[in-house]
Amino acid sequence: MRWPSGASSPPVPELPEVEVVRAGLLPAVTGATVLGAEVLDERALTRHNGDAASFERALSGRRMSTAARRGKFLWLPLSPEDDASAAAEALIAHLGMSGQLLLRASGAPRERHERIRLHLDHPSHGELAIVFADQRTFGSLAIDRLVPTADDAPGGWGSSAASTPSQVAHIARDPLDPAFSDAAFRQRLALHRAAVKRVLLDQTVVSGVGNIYADESLWAARIHPETPAAALSTRAVNRLLQEIRVVLERALAEGGTSFDAQYVNVNGQAGYFAHSLNAYGRTGQPCPRCGRPIMRVAFTNRSSHYCAHCQRRRERSGAHRATAARDGAAMPAAGAVR
Repeated sequence: MRWPSGASSPPVPELPEVEVVRAGLLPAVTGATVLGAEVLDERALTRHNGDAASFERALSGRRMSTAARRGKFLWLPLSPEDDASAAAEALIAHLGMSGQLLLRASGAPRERHERIRLHLDHPSHGELAIVFADQRTFGSLAIDRLVPTADDAPGGWGSSAASTPSQVAHIARDPLDPAFSDAAFRQRLALHRAAVKRVLLDQTVVSGVGNIYADESLWAARIHPETPAAALSTRAVNRLLQEIRVVLERALAEGGTSFDAQYVNVNGQAGYFAHSLNAYGRTGQPCPRCGRPIMRVAFTNRSSHYCAHCQRRRERSGAHRATAARDGAAMPAAGAVR
């Protein structure tokens, strides 16, 4: 398996990779009816409340209305069952470390590491199949009930309904979501004394920014990954948000980041953003901005990549800034990262 240079563990699909899959599924699932489902490996149902037989029964005959996403979660809202009193439901997917959702012709041969196959009938495209393949078996499909969003805004990309699967309700919106609140994000960071990178990976604060894009965004914003989040000035947080959006949009335009055959779109094609990385996986290589070597440090069970010259470390506690945020002040604490 080809991991990037200096990476201590395999990268996982992040927002751009999952959004590429969602966009690819959208035309194939919108208006399609599930003819049947085959569960080949029940390990792919770890998030499902029931066994393989219940999963297959619950999907048969249901119509899909769209493909939606929040952070790294995908869901396909389902038409109601015959019981009119039943809760609204969706088929939810989490790709884990190596999950793939692939579109295939009806009757296509089994895929390597295939775990689940859905047989669909689309009003325009005819019969087709969605294959869930997963080498490392950390991903999962499930049928989950839909619950209202806390802010009454659409649940995520691709959905106009103000609802999400219950398993997604605790996940924050991502910075590309039209309903994402910049002000709320600034307030959350101002109250966190933890390292800013750790906060960026907290899915209850902001979703979709995984290890790769956190490193890239922090490099672009010239912020050291260990800087306390509360030490960032309003200007620095705004700069970071801008760079997160730029990095994510560029990755989307290039089909995501693929280091090996595991990270592909619904047609099995790899993304090309790995060729555009400035920090992640470039240990010892020259910083594209100043020419000094990119550094790597251990970060939980992963790694952080940064330029020690361009991203100077700040040790400011941020207590004054946290107080200012609670009082509604916009001025950063003296010495805060600007």
